[in-house]
Amino acid sequence: MTGARGEWAGGRGVRRLASSPDGPVAAAALLTLLAAVDTVLRTGAGDRLTAALLLAFGAAAPVALLRTHPAPAAVLTTAANAPLAALLGAPVAAGVAAQALLLHRLARHGTRRARTLAVLLVLPLAGYAVGDPGTAAGGRLDAAGRLLAVAAAVLLAAATATGLAHRTRSTAAAHSATERAIAHALYEHAARGERARIARELHDVVAHHISMISVQAETARLTTPGLPDEGARRLRDIGDTARTALTEMRRLLGVLREDAGAAPAERRPPPGLAQLNELLDGARDAAGAAVRLIVSGAVRPLGTGIELTAYRIVQEALTNARRHAPGAAVDVELHYTGTALRLRIRDNGPGPGPDPGHGPDPGFAGGGHGLPGMRERAAAVGGRLRSGPAAGGGFLLEATLPARTRTSREETAA
Repeated sequence: MTGARGEWAGGRGVRRLASSPDGPVAAAALLTLLAAVDTVLRTGAGDRLTAALLLAFGAAAPVALLRTHPAPAAVLTTAANAPLAALLGAPVAAGVAAQALLLHRLARHGTRRARTLAVLLVLPLAGYAVGDPGTAAGGRLDAAGRLLAVAAAVLLAAATATGLAHRTRSTAAAHSATERAIAHALYEHAARGERARIARELHDVVAHHISMISVQAETARLTTPGLPDEGARRLRDIGDTARTALTEMRRLLGVLREDAGAAPAERRPPPGLAQLNELLDGARDAAGAAVRLIVSGAVRPLGTGIELTAYRIVQEALTNARRHAPGAAVDVELHYTGTALRLRIRDNGPGPGPDPGHGPDPGFAGGGHGLPGMRERAAAVGGRLRSGPAAGGGFLLEATLPARTRTSREETAA
């Protein structure tokens, strides 16, 4: 276990050294020292030793330029390695290792011209191994020398091929990632286009029918003889409500019309709790019933999404009360705490009936969408909502929303 730990730590140290800025310099110093030792052991004293040491230095030292100037360094190493092998009768292992590192770097990270140069720089040592030019002393290569020369040529070719293979895989992976990103972007664009088309069609259909409701209500009010004042007021309220709904829908979906080349839609901030009194006034006029607003706690502006969600929940709850408990009084309570905004909407009507749109939470098997939509709105901002019969009769809806304060950007937009 200790040996495994030591080996792992040593490998980690080598990787750290290779990735450090001083890694090539340290490798050059080590390979130059090894090449010099090998040359001294294989060469006697005299002028031949001096020439061999100079060539050994030229074969290993250029590794220091591995990251900055790999192409000139590879040329220098190759130019020293082949004469050094001819002088000593066999390649120097440290010089071959230095050349292999440089050729691998060129093949993996270089340009197309650099990769071609890496392939060409394998040829001098390969030619020496195949051509058998002999040594500087005039002798022929022995079996060991030939074997070392062939092994060195194979090593250089393998290093170059490995670099080219890494480059090919990296290029293929980059192309594949680009293709996936393009395909995903095209899919998202197509999906957005389809959603926009559906939204435009829905806007056209719903806008047509709401417009017809408004026109028919106004026509009935003006053309019905002997219509009581209360009936005329109701028809006028129907027309006003239809026009308000049409305006809000056009505002929300107007940006889709801009995509189709139409005139820009009117832009207004989304409604919030500041518009709650207007909403309650409209509910009183439409239902002819008492609607109270009860506020407690330290009132403060909340995030735009929180206020919009609270507004929509109250709006839908008032609509449900008017539909399922006409004439019933409704209390809307807002309680601000340090961490949450609690909504409580209660009517004193007959309570939940067979219609699932105004039933308790477990009974949503039918086609009602009011309560599920409110629950989804609350969940979208991190809140929760529950509904059901109120104690003492009527229907109760309670929602708890996180009281995130409005950001400076939202205040500026508002």
